Amino acid sequence: MDDMQERLATCCKSLRLSKSLAERAMNQSGDTNQDFLLSLLEDEIQYRERSRITKLINSAGFPKRYTVSDFRTDEVDFPEGVSYESLLDLDFHKSGKNIIMYGGTGTGKTMLSILIGIEACKKNIPVKFYRTAGLINLFSESHEKGTLSSLKKKLNKADILILDEFGYVPYDRTGSQLLFDYLSEIHEVKEVILNTNLEFSQWVNVLYDQRMTTALIGRLTHHVELILFPGTNNRLRESSINKAMSQMTTTKKKGTSHEK
Repeated sequence: MDDMQERLATCCKSLRLSKSLAERAMNQSGDTNQDFLLSLLEDEIQYRERSRITKLINSAGFPKRYTVSDFRTDEVDFPEGVSYESLLDLDFHKSGKNIIMYGGTGTGKTMLSILIGIEACKKNIPVKFYRTAGLINLFSESHEKGTLSSLKKKLNKADILILDEFGYVPYDRTGSQLLFDYLSEIHEVKEVILNTNLEFSQWVNVLYDQRMTTALIGRLTHHVELILFPGTNNRLRESSINKAMSQMTTTKKKGTSHEK
């Protein structure tokens, strides 16, 4: 690093500017001093915006990353006034509504919720993604360790909470109660996206307590968009096993017709 770049780096540090600004300044150009400064500052703003979005996405906890073009909308039943585009535009967040996605395993609920979460991060809206069983276990563990307030502080950094795979397994009673308490605290304060393969009438089978279950359903559905996924299991449909089964079925049908 030459003397000029080193001095620039020192100034950037003092002004709390990006460390890479000094390096970028060496390659920046402008017709006048003012043009050069404006160009450099605009570049710094864009750099910070990209860094902020990257940080939000990395800290959200998404298990996978998808692009908007990855998702198929032909097997999703959107309620009136809701579309794939309106979800990505976060209209539900602007109007303070929760989202419940209901359908079988592998029909696209997780992918859609992640895509919505990524778009939120791009708009500087913090998101936290959890598999429901994992978050319930965190509540139980933090309760035992006396760190419940720290967990809630972490969760409170998010404006949108995504709960995936709700109802896939029975939950710890204490953790379920603590999750219910937290969802009650953030009712009408934050938006919740909940993915489930269980009808409302079956929620008590994993939460155990009827009164708590009824209250939770009431809070989540007070302002809600219900999105249905009636399609078949996409992972099964696209798997090599399913293709092999289809070929075997076709072969058997042809054999039967020849026998006739």
